[in-house]
Amino acid sequence: MGRIVHVEVARRTRLEVPRRSWLKIKELSDAVKEELKQKGKIVPGTRLTKFQNSIIEEHVQSIYICELENNVSDNGLIELSPDEIPVEEAIFDIHAYQLDGGEPQVGLIGTAGDDNEQPACNHWILPTVEFEGLWENLIYDSNIKDILLNYVNSIMFYSEHNVDKNIITWNRLVLLHGPPGTGKTSLCKALAQKLTVRLGNRFIHGELIEINSHSLFSKYFSESGKLVMQMFEKITEHVADEKALIFVLIDEVESLTLSRKNTFSGNDPSDSVRVVNTILTQLDKLKRYSNVIIFTTSNITGAIDSAFVDRVDIKQYIGLPSKEAIYSVYKTCVEELVRAGIIVSSDESKLVSVNRVKKGESDSTSSYFNSVNLFSISELSEGLSGRTLRKIPFLTHAHFIKTRVVDLKTFLDCLHKTVLKYKNEEICF
Repeated sequence: MGRIVHVEVARRTRLEVPRRSWLKIKELSDAVKEELKQKGKIVPGTRLTKFQNSIIEEHVQSIYICELENNVSDNGLIELSPDEIPVEEAIFDIHAYQLDGGEPQVGLIGTAGDDNEQPACNHWILPTVEFEGLWENLIYDSNIKDILLNYVNSIMFYSEHNVDKNIITWNRLVLLHGPPGTGKTSLCKALAQKLTVRLGNRFIHGELIEINSHSLFSKYFSESGKLVMQMFEKITEHVADEKALIFVLIDEVESLTLSRKNTFSGNDPSDSVRVVNTILTQLDKLKRYSNVIIFTTSNITGAIDSAFVDRVDIKQYIGLPSKEAIYSVYKTCVEELVRAGIIVSSDESKLVSVNRVKKGESDSTSSYFNSVNLFSISELSEGLSGRTLRKIPFLTHAHFIKTRVVDLKTFLDCLHKTVLKYKNEEICF
Protein backbone atom coordinates (compact mmCIF):
# COMPACT_ATOMS: atom_id res chain seq x y z
CA MET A 1 0.00 0.00 0.00
CA GLY A 2 1.34 3.42 -0.94
CA ARG A 3 1.96 6.32 1.46
CA ILE A 4 0.43 9.73 0.79
CA VAL A 5 3.17 12.36 0.54
CA HIS A 6 2.15 16.01 0.67
CA VAL A 7 4.13 18.10 -1.82
CA GLU A 8 3.95 21.91 -1.82
CA VAL A 9 4.85 23.59 -5.11
CA ALA A 10 5.66 27.32 -5.13
CA ARG A 11 4.84 28.61 -8.62
CA ARG A 12 6.62 31.43 -10.34
CA THR A 13 4.52 34.54 -10.90
CA ARG A 14 2.79 35.26 -14.20
CA LEU A 15 5.32 38.05 -14.73
CA GLU A 16 8.13 35.46 -14.66
CA VAL A 17 6.43 33.00 -17.03
CA PRO A 18 5.40 33.83 -20.62
CA ARG A 19 1.60 33.95 -20.85
CA ARG A 20 1.49 31.50 -23.73
CA SER A 21 3.17 28.77 -21.65
CA TRP A 22 1.29 29.23 -18.34
CA LEU A 23 0.34 25.80 -17.03
CA LYS A 24 -3.01 24.82 -15.57
CA ILE A 25 -2.99 23.21 -12.13
CA LYS A 26 -3.43 19.66 -13.44
CA GLU A 27 -0.68 20.10 -16.03
CA LEU A 28 1.65 21.45 -13.37
CA SER A 29 0.78 18.64 -10.93
CA ASP A 30 1.43 15.97 -13.56
CA ALA A 31 4.79 17.53 -14.45
CA VAL A 32 5.83 17.70 -10.77
CA LYS A 33 4.88 14.06 -10.22
CA GLU A 34 6.99 13.01 -13.20
CA GLU A 35 9.91 15.05 -11.86
CA LEU A 36 9.67 13.35 -8.46
CA LYS A 37 9.33 9.88 -9.98
CA GLN A 38 12.78 10.31 -11.50
CA LYS A 39 14.21 10.06 -7.97
CA GLY A 40 14.90 6.72 -6.38
CA LYS A 41 13.69 7.80 -2.95
CA ILE A 42 11.63 10.52 -1.28
CA VAL A 43 13.06 12.32 1.75
CA PRO A 44 10.44 14.20 3.84
CA GLY A 45 11.58 17.69 4.78
CA THR A 46 13.51 18.26 1.53
CA ARG A 47 13.15 21.47 -0.48
CA LEU A 48 14.12 21.23 -4.16
CA THR A 49 15.15 24.28 -6.19
CA LYS A 50 16.97 22.62 -9.11
CA PHE A 51 15.04 20.45 -11.57
CA GLN A 52 15.75 18.12 -14.46
CA ASN A 53 12.56 18.98 -16.35
CA SER A 54 12.83 22.30 -18.22
CA ILE A 55 9.08 22.87 -17.86
CA ILE A 56 9.37 22.63 -14.07
CA GLU A 57 12.42 24.89 -14.12
CA GLU A 58 10.40 27.50 -16.05
CA HIS A 59 7.27 27.40 -13.89
CA VAL A 60 8.37 26.47 -10.36
CA GLN A 61 10.40 28.29 -7.70
CA SER A 62 10.63 25.37 -5.28
CA ILE A 63 9.17 21.99 -4.40
CA TYR A 64 8.89 21.10 -0.72
CA ILE A 65 8.37 17.43 0.18
CA CYS A 66 6.32 17.52 3.39
CA GLU A 67 5.11 14.99 5.91
CA LEU A 68 3.53 11.62 5.21
CA GLU A 69 -0.07 10.79 6.01
CA ASN A 70 -1.24 7.58 7.71
CA ASN A 71 1.43 7.83 10.42
CA VAL A 72 -0.82 6.47 13.18
CA SER A 73 -0.09 2.93 14.34
CA ASP A 74 -2.70 0.29 15.22
CA ASN A 75 -2.47 1.21 18.91
CA GLY A 76 -3.30 4.86 18.12
CA LEU A 77 0.20 6.25 18.71
CA ILE A 78 1.87 8.65 16.30
CA GLU A 79 4.68 6.95 14.41
CA LEU A 80 7.80 8.82 13.39
CA SER A 81 7.98 9.44 9.65
CA PRO A 82 10.73 7.40 8.01
CA ASP A 83 13.86 9.23 6.93
CA GLU A 84 13.09 8.20 3.35
CA ILE A 85 10.72 6.01 1.33
CA PRO A 86 11.10 4.42 -2.11
CA VAL A 87 9.49 6.60 -4.78
CA GLU A 88 7.30 3.70 -5.95
CA GLU A 89 5.61 3.65 -2.54
CA ALA A 90 4.73 7.36 -2.66
CA ILE A 91 1.31 8.72 -3.63
CA PHE A 92 1.87 12.42 -4.25
CA ASP A 93 -0.71 14.98 -3.08
CA ILE A 94 0.29 18.18 -4.90
CA HIS A 95 -0.51 21.62 -3.44
CA ALA A 96 0.43 24.38 -5.92
CA TYR A 97 0.45 28.01 -4.79
CA GLN A 98 1.82 31.43 -5.63
CA LEU A 99 3.41 33.71 -3.05
CA ASP A 100 2.22 37.26 -2.45
CA GLY A 101 5.14 39.67 -2.24
CA GLY A 102 3.27 42.64 -0.78
CA GLU A 103 3.83 44.27 2.60
CA PRO A 104 1.24 43.82 5.37
CA GLN A 105 -1.40 46.54 5.47
CA VAL A 106 -2.03 48.40 8.72
CA GLY A 107 -5.65 48.57 9.90
CA LEU A 108 -6.72 51.74 11.73
CA ILE A 109 -9.50 52.36 14.23
CA GLY A 110 -10.48 55.34 16.38
CA THR A 111 -13.21 56.80 18.55
CA ALA A 112 -14.59 60.20 19.36
CA GLY A 113 -12.10 62.10 21.51
CA ASP A 114 -9.01 60.53 19.97
CA ASP A 115 -6.80 62.92 18.05
CA ASN A 116 -6.01 60.34 15.38
CA GLU A 117 -6.92 56.84 14.37
CA GLN A 118 -4.63 54.25 15.92
CA PRO A 119 -3.02 51.24 14.22
CA ALA A 120 -4.98 48.24 15.48
CA CYS A 121 -3.91 45.32 13.29
CA ASN A 122 -1.59 44.05 10.56
CA HIS A 123 -3.21 42.41 7.56
CA TRP A 124 -1.41 39.94 5.27
CA ILE A 125 -2.57 38.33 2.04
CA LEU A 126 -1.59 34.65 2.14
CA PRO A 127 0.48 32.80 1.18
CA THR A 128 3.12 35.48 1.60
CA VAL A 129 6.86 35.57 0.93
CA GLU A 130 7.36 36.74 4.53
CA PHE A 131 6.20 33.44 6.02
CA GLU A 132 7.68 31.08 3.44
CA GLY A 133 9.72 28.34 5.14
CA LEU A 134 8.57 29.36 8.64
CA TRP A 135 6.56 26.18 9.29
CA GLU A 136 9.39 23.70 8.69
CA ASN A 137 11.83 25.76 10.78
CA LEU A 138 9.63 25.64 13.89
CA ILE A 139 10.75 22.66 15.98
CA TYR A 140 8.78 21.27 18.92
CA ASP A 141 9.05 18.22 21.16
CA SER A 142 5.36 17.35 20.81
CA ASN A 143 3.36 16.73 17.65
CA ILE A 144 1.53 20.05 18.07
CA LYS A 145 1.84 20.89 14.36
CA ASP A 146 0.09 17.65 13.38
CA ILE A 147 -2.58 18.27 16.03
CA LEU A 148 -3.35 21.74 14.66
CA LEU A 149 -3.45 20.57 11.04
CA ASN A 150 -5.81 17.74 11.94
CA TYR A 151 -7.97 20.14 13.97
CA VAL A 152 -8.55 22.43 11.01
CA ASN A 153 -9.14 19.48 8.67
CA SER A 154 -11.87 18.33 11.06
CA ILE A 155 -13.42 21.82 11.05
CA MET A 156 -13.60 21.78 7.27
CA PHE A 157 -14.88 18.20 7.18
CA TYR A 158 -17.71 18.92 9.64
CA SER A 159 -18.60 22.14 7.82
CA GLU A 160 -18.78 20.38 4.45
CA HIS A 161 -21.14 17.78 5.91
CA ASN A 162 -23.36 20.45 7.54
CA VAL A 163 -23.05 18.98 11.03
CA ASP A 164 -25.59 20.72 13.28
CA LYS A 165 -23.66 23.00 15.67
CA ASN A 166 -26.56 22.95 18.11
CA ILE A 167 -25.84 19.27 18.64
CA ILE A 168 -22.04 19.13 18.23
CA THR A 169 -20.19 22.31 19.06
CA TRP A 170 -16.89 23.74 17.86
CA ASN A 171 -15.87 27.38 18.11
CA ARG A 172 -12.96 27.74 15.65
CA LEU A 173 -10.83 29.01 18.52
CA VAL A 174 -7.27 27.95 19.47
CA LEU A 175 -5.25 29.07 22.50
CA LEU A 176 -1.46 28.54 22.61
CA HIS A 177 0.09 29.36 25.97
CA GLY A 178 3.51 29.13 27.57
CA PRO A 179 6.68 31.13 28.35
CA PRO A 180 7.77 34.02 26.09
CA GLY A 181 10.04 33.16 23.17
CA THR A 182 8.73 29.64 22.59
CA GLY A 183 7.33 30.33 19.12
CA LYS A 184 3.59 30.69 19.84
CA THR A 185 3.01 33.66 17.55
CA SER A 186 5.30 32.28 14.84
CA LEU A 187 3.42 28.97 14.94
CA CYS A 188 0.12 30.77 14.40
CA LYS A 189 1.50 32.66 11.39
CA ALA A 190 3.12 29.55 9.95
CA LEU A 191 -0.08 27.54 10.41
CA ALA A 192 -2.13 30.20 8.62
CA GLN A 193 0.31 30.04 5.69
CA LYS A 194 0.33 26.23 5.68
CA LEU A 195 -3.46 25.97 5.72
CA THR A 196 -3.83 28.50 2.93
CA VAL A 197 -1.60 26.32 0.76
CA ARG A 198 -3.27 23.04 1.77
CA LEU A 199 -6.80 24.39 1.27
CA GLY A 200 -6.02 26.10 -2.03
CA ASN A 201 -8.61 23.95 -3.81
CA ARG A 202 -11.38 25.45 -1.60
CA PHE A 203 -10.31 29.07 -1.20
CA ILE A 204 -8.77 31.55 -3.64
CA HIS A 205 -6.43 33.01 -1.03
CA GLY A 206 -5.94 33.44 2.71
CA GLU A 207 -5.80 36.51 4.93
CA LEU A 208 -4.17 36.91 8.33
CA ILE A 209 -5.38 39.72 10.59
CA GLU A 210 -3.06 40.16 13.58
CA ILE A 211 -4.74 42.29 16.25
CA ASN A 212 -2.71 44.65 18.41
CA SER A 213 -4.52 44.04 21.71
CA HIS A 214 -3.07 47.07 23.48
CA SER A 215 -4.41 49.46 20.81
CA LEU A 216 -7.97 48.48 21.73
CA PHE A 217 -7.82 50.24 25.08
CA SER A 218 -8.83 53.88 25.32
CA LYS A 219 -8.07 56.46 27.97
CA TYR A 220 -11.73 57.45 27.76
CA PHE A 221 -14.27 55.68 29.93
CA SER A 222 -16.39 53.02 28.15
CA GLU A 223 -14.60 53.56 24.80
CA SER A 224 -12.53 50.34 24.89
CA GLY A 225 -15.58 48.17 24.29
CA LYS A 226 -16.43 50.31 21.28
CA LEU A 227 -12.91 49.91 19.88
CA VAL A 228 -13.18 46.12 20.19
CA MET A 229 -16.54 46.29 18.40
CA GLN A 230 -14.99 48.35 15.57
CA MET A 231 -12.18 45.85 15.19
CA PHE A 232 -14.53 42.91 14.86
CA GLU A 233 -16.76 44.80 12.44
CA LYS A 234 -13.71 45.15 10.17
CA ILE A 235 -12.98 41.44 10.55
CA THR A 236 -16.56 40.57 9.64
CA GLU A 237 -16.20 42.57 6.40
CA HIS A 238 -13.34 40.30 5.36
CA VAL A 239 -15.10 37.14 6.51
CA ALA A 240 -18.05 38.01 4.27
CA ASP A 241 -15.90 36.97 1.27
CA GLU A 242 -16.56 33.22 1.27
CA LYS A 243 -13.74 32.63 -1.23
CA ALA A 244 -11.14 33.84 1.28
CA LEU A 245 -9.87 31.84 4.27
CA ILE A 246 -9.59 34.30 7.19
CA PHE A 247 -7.30 33.86 10.18
CA VAL A 248 -7.53 36.17 13.20
CA LEU A 249 -4.51 36.25 15.53
CA ILE A 250 -4.85 37.85 18.97
CA ASP A 251 -1.50 37.98 20.76
CA GLU A 252 -1.43 38.33 24.56
CA VAL A 253 -5.16 37.65 24.65
CA GLU A 254 -5.15 37.95 28.44
CA SER A 255 -5.05 41.73 28.03
CA LEU A 256 -8.49 41.61 26.38
CA THR A 257 -10.00 38.71 28.33
CA LEU A 258 -8.82 39.38 31.88
CA SER A 259 -10.91 37.46 34.38
CA ARG A 260 -13.92 39.50 35.36
CA LYS A 261 -13.14 38.60 38.96
CA ASN A 262 -10.09 40.83 38.68
CA THR A 263 -9.66 44.46 37.71
CA PHE A 264 -7.10 46.37 35.65
CA SER A 265 -4.77 48.51 37.70
CA GLY A 266 -5.64 52.16 37.07
CA ASN A 267 -8.71 51.44 34.96
CA ASP A 268 -12.36 51.36 35.84
CA PRO A 269 -13.26 47.70 36.41
CA SER A 270 -16.60 48.10 34.64
CA ASP A 271 -14.76 49.07 31.45
CA SER A 272 -12.73 45.86 31.66
CA VAL A 273 -15.92 43.86 32.02
CA ARG A 274 -17.36 45.56 28.92
CA VAL A 275 -14.27 44.57 26.90
CA VAL A 276 -14.53 40.92 27.95
CA ASN A 277 -18.27 40.83 27.28
CA THR A 278 -17.77 42.38 23.84
CA ILE A 279 -15.00 39.91 22.93
CA LEU A 280 -17.12 36.93 23.93
CA THR A 281 -20.14 38.21 22.00
CA GLN A 282 -18.10 38.84 18.85
CA LEU A 283 -16.42 35.44 19.00
CA ASP A 284 -19.82 33.79 19.25
CA LYS A 285 -20.92 35.67 16.14
CA LEU A 286 -17.84 34.71 14.13
CA LYS A 287 -18.17 30.97 14.71
CA ARG A 288 -21.17 30.82 12.36
CA TYR A 289 -18.85 31.48 9.40
CA SER A 290 -17.15 28.48 7.82
CA ASN A 291 -14.10 30.40 6.54
CA VAL A 292 -12.66 31.89 9.73
CA ILE A 293 -10.29 30.48 12.37
CA ILE A 294 -9.14 32.38 15.46
CA PHE A 295 -5.69 31.91 17.00
CA THR A 296 -4.84 33.36 20.41
CA THR A 297 -1.66 33.31 22.48
CA SER A 298 -0.96 33.97 26.15
CA ASN A 299 1.97 34.00 28.55
CA ILE A 300 -0.28 33.98 31.66
CA THR A 301 -3.37 31.85 31.12
CA GLY A 302 -4.31 31.94 34.80
CA ALA A 303 -5.52 35.51 34.34
CA ILE A 304 -7.88 34.73 31.43
CA ASP A 305 -11.63 34.80 31.99
CA SER A 306 -13.07 31.30 32.40
CA ALA A 307 -15.86 31.97 29.87
CA PHE A 308 -13.21 32.58 27.18
CA VAL A 309 -11.24 29.44 28.09
CA ASP A 310 -14.48 27.45 27.98
CA ARG A 311 -14.97 28.48 24.34
CA VAL A 312 -11.49 27.30 23.30
CA ASP A 313 -11.41 24.14 21.16
CA ILE A 314 -7.70 23.47 21.62
CA LYS A 315 -5.65 24.76 24.57
CA GLN A 316 -2.04 23.79 23.93
CA TYR A 317 0.97 24.46 26.14
CA ILE A 318 4.17 25.42 24.28
CA GLY A 319 7.13 24.94 26.59
CA LEU A 320 10.87 25.48 26.39
CA PRO A 321 12.62 23.08 23.98
CA SER A 322 14.28 19.87 25.15
CA LYS A 323 17.90 19.03 24.32
CA GLU A 324 16.67 16.96 21.34
CA ALA A 325 14.70 19.89 19.95
CA ILE A 326 17.62 22.25 20.65
CA TYR A 327 19.92 19.96 18.66
CA SER A 328 17.50 20.11 15.71
CA VAL A 329 17.36 23.91 15.94
CA TYR A 330 21.16 24.22 16.00
CA LYS A 331 21.44 21.69 13.17
CA THR A 332 19.19 23.81 10.92
CA CYS A 333 21.27 26.88 11.82
CA VAL A 334 24.50 25.09 10.87
CA GLU A 335 22.96 23.91 7.59
CA GLU A 336 21.93 27.47 6.77
CA LEU A 337 25.43 28.80 7.49
CA VAL A 338 26.87 26.08 5.24
CA ARG A 339 24.42 27.07 2.50
CA ALA A 340 25.42 30.73 2.91
CA GLY A 341 29.13 29.87 2.66
CA ILE A 342 29.97 31.04 6.19
CA ILE A 343 30.76 27.52 7.43
CA VAL A 344 32.98 25.60 5.01
CA SER A 345 31.01 22.93 3.17
CA SER A 346 32.59 19.51 3.50
CA ASP A 347 31.78 15.95 4.54
CA GLU A 348 32.49 16.82 8.17
CA SER A 349 29.93 19.67 8.08
CA LYS A 350 27.07 17.19 7.43
CA LEU A 351 25.57 16.55 10.84
CA VAL A 352 23.77 13.28 11.57
CA SER A 353 20.24 13.00 12.96
CA VAL A 354 19.62 13.37 16.70
CA ASN A 355 18.39 9.76 16.79
CA ARG A 356 21.77 8.47 15.60
CA VAL A 357 23.57 10.51 18.24
CA LYS A 358 21.28 9.28 21.03
CA LYS A 359 21.56 5.66 19.90
CA GLY A 360 25.34 5.94 20.05
CA GLU A 361 25.77 4.59 16.53
CA SER A 362 29.40 5.57 16.61
CA ASP A 363 31.65 5.78 13.58
CA SER A 364 35.07 7.28 13.05
CA THR A 365 34.00 10.19 10.84
CA SER A 366 34.47 13.83 11.78
CA SER A 367 30.81 14.35 10.91
CA TYR A 368 29.71 12.03 13.70
CA PHE A 369 32.08 13.53 16.29
CA ASN A 370 30.90 17.05 15.38
CA SER A 371 27.32 15.86 15.86
CA VAL A 372 28.14 14.46 19.32
CA ASN A 373 29.80 17.78 20.18
CA LEU A 374 26.70 19.69 19.06
CA PHE A 375 24.47 17.45 21.17
CA SER A 376 26.55 18.21 24.27
CA ILE A 377 26.18 21.93 23.50
CA SER A 378 22.43 21.32 23.17
CA GLU A 379 22.36 19.78 26.65
CA LEU A 380 24.18 22.84 27.96
CA SER A 381 21.59 25.08 26.24
CA GLU A 382 18.58 23.59 28.02
CA GLY A 383 16.47 26.32 29.61
CA LEU A 384 16.93 28.76 26.71
CA SER A 385 13.93 29.79 24.61
CA GLY A 386 13.66 29.08 20.91
CA ARG A 387 13.99 32.79 20.19
CA THR A 388 17.30 32.90 22.08
CA LEU A 389 18.63 29.73 20.47
CA ARG A 390 18.33 31.20 16.99
CA LYS A 391 20.34 34.26 18.07
CA ILE A 392 23.19 32.21 19.53
CA PRO A 393 24.86 31.29 16.18
CA PHE A 394 24.97 34.96 15.16
CA LEU A 395 26.39 36.02 18.51
CA THR A 396 28.97 33.25 18.20
CA HIS A 397 30.27 34.85 15.02
CA ALA A 398 30.05 38.36 16.44
CA HIS A 399 31.91 37.60 19.68
CA PHE A 400 34.41 34.86 18.90
CA ILE A 401 34.98 34.27 15.20
CA LYS A 402 37.43 36.68 13.61
CA THR A 403 37.32 35.32 10.06
CA ARG A 404 34.58 35.53 7.41
CA VAL A 405 34.62 31.77 6.82
CA VAL A 406 35.11 29.06 9.45
CA ASP A 407 35.23 25.27 9.62
CA LEU A 408 32.52 23.47 11.61
CA LYS A 409 34.78 22.24 14.44
CA THR A 410 35.98 25.79 15.16
CA PHE A 411 32.43 27.12 14.94
CA LEU A 412 31.17 24.54 17.44
CA ASP A 413 33.99 25.36 19.87
CA CYS A 414 32.96 29.02 19.69
CA LEU A 415 29.26 28.10 19.97
CA HIS A 416 30.06 26.32 23.24
CA LYS A 417 31.79 29.45 24.58
CA THR A 418 28.82 31.61 23.58
CA VAL A 419 26.31 29.43 25.43
CA LEU A 420 28.50 29.37 28.54
CA LYS A 421 28.88 33.15 28.53
CA TYR A 422 25.18 33.74 27.93
CA LYS A 423 24.14 31.39 30.74
CA ASN A 424 26.61 33.19 33.02
CA GLU A 425 24.94 36.45 31.92
CA GLU A 426 28.15 37.76 30.39
CA ILE A 427 26.51 38.37 26.99
CA CYS A 428 23.57 40.71 26.67
CA PHE A 429 21.03 40.52 23.86
